[in-house]
Amino acid sequence: MRLAVFSHREYERAFLEAEARGAGVELLPIPAALSPLTAPLAAGCPAVSVFVGDDASAGPLRILAEGGTRLLALRCAGFNHVDLAAAAGLGMPVARVPAYSPHAVAEHAVALMLTLNRKVHRAFNRVREQDFSLDGLTGFDMHGKTAGIVGTGQIGEVACRILLGFGCRVIAFDPVRNPRCEAMGVRYQPVETLLGESDIVSLHCPLTPATRHLIDRQAIASMRPGAMLINTSRGAVIDTKALIDALKAGHVGSVGLDVYEEEADLFFRDLSEAVIQDDVFVRLMTFPNVLITAHQAFLTREALGAIAATTVRNAVDHAKGRVATENLVDASRIIPRA
Repeated sequence: MRLAVFSHREYERAFLEAEARGAGVELLPIPAALSPLTAPLAAGCPAVSVFVGDDASAGPLRILAEGGTRLLALRCAGFNHVDLAAAAGLGMPVARVPAYSPHAVAEHAVALMLTLNRKVHRAFNRVREQDFSLDGLTGFDMHGKTAGIVGTGQIGEVACRILLGFGCRVIAFDPVRNPRCEAMGVRYQPVETLLGESDIVSLHCPLTPATRHLIDRQAIASMRPGAMLINTSRGAVIDTKALIDALKAGHVGSVGLDVYEEEADLFFRDLSEAVIQDDVFVRLMTFPNVLITAHQAFLTREALGAIAATTVRNAVDHAKGRVATENLVDASRIIPRA
């Protein structure tokens, strides 16, 4: 069988090829993102794989279906970029990678915390310019600080464990409590309480109607002044314009982002020779206390191997009529596109 891979990148090539060889799958790598213009490139492929920046709205999905595609295989856990109603109407199941490496994302979140706290990114640039002064590089001990984890699924659970290892007091918010977190000593609080008590707030929740702009103007105002905010979940969990106003006012101490509301037009491509048209993102990059990475929290060898394995297995299993239930996205869980 043939599997078309949109938004195919060099960093995943070896992992996908190895899995495809072992399963007897022919890969059709397509570097371009899925869109109404590129969808015809997958004609004749019964399975199509897309990533977080692809346009899996009704239009492209219809074109895929007309070309013979019968399965949409996501190379990610989130599915807010997919029109689930359209896919269901086309009889096209959507399979995802529900878990690849929670350690990868949680560790990246903590890396953002440490980098921002100890100003490692600024110190690196100073030393390269032979500036060995220390003014402006003062951080704080993580030990004894309160870390608030929003979302305690697999990734949030790992983040809790790491931060407890630093000696942090860890509190959490999630509509469904994780007993393993409670056993570690994590205390669950209402989100308003968590925001008001935390020195560090780290977001690990999916994007749903309930979490879209969860961190809005009101939520940011309730945060402890000078607190650090980390987001490695989905960009639209934060109202970016409200965040910028809080940064300008000095209310938020520092921000680490691996995701951004409008990242589909920016991330996963080289724009070093281009003029970025997104004024909100450009303004965000001007703050010295904001650190942005381009959706790379998942980028470890272990995670890439797991993503490739599950993606290829979903395609093969679908051809045999037996995709694992836990990998299928329930069409009733329709999420408005960001």
